[in-house]
Amino acid sequence: MKIKKMQHCGLVVEDLEKSRWFYGTVIGLEEVPRPPNFTFSGAWFRCPGGDEFHLIVADDTTAPAGFKDPGTGKHTGLATHIALEVEDLPAVKARLEEVGLEILGGPMMRGDGVEQLYLHDPDGYMVEFFHWTDQNQASASERAPVRE
Repeated sequence: MKIKKMQHCGLVVEDLEKSRWFYGTVIGLEEVPRPPNFTFSGAWFRCPGGDEFHLIVADDTTAPAGFKDPGTGKHTGLATHIALEVEDLPAVKARLEEVGLEILGGPMMRGDGVEQLYLHDPDGYMVEFFHWTDQNQASASERAPVRE
């Protein structure tokens, strides 16, 4: 099997308008049309480069919105999360604070030239924003293992 890329992730959301605000207004992703034959509520957002977030309203599924409390992992990213690479992490942090969102962890260095921070979206999904501070951008093979 050869995977070409991850094209999208689907997130079940409780309040579509709050999630539209977060992914569209706060993060600045482009909302794109969904197939016209969809009979369930939702919205699609596209990142630069083509990756997408597909939001599905919980009332139209059997799945609950969001994740359970990640415990102390929410401060370090050691929990299920979505990661978005950004050009300017201080600018992202300022924008998140400007709209009143709580930063759960970071900014902190990962140890391989990456600085990152974490927060929850309106449904409790953990979102990581990160940028490279080291222009050499260490490859995955150069990273030290977290656990042995």
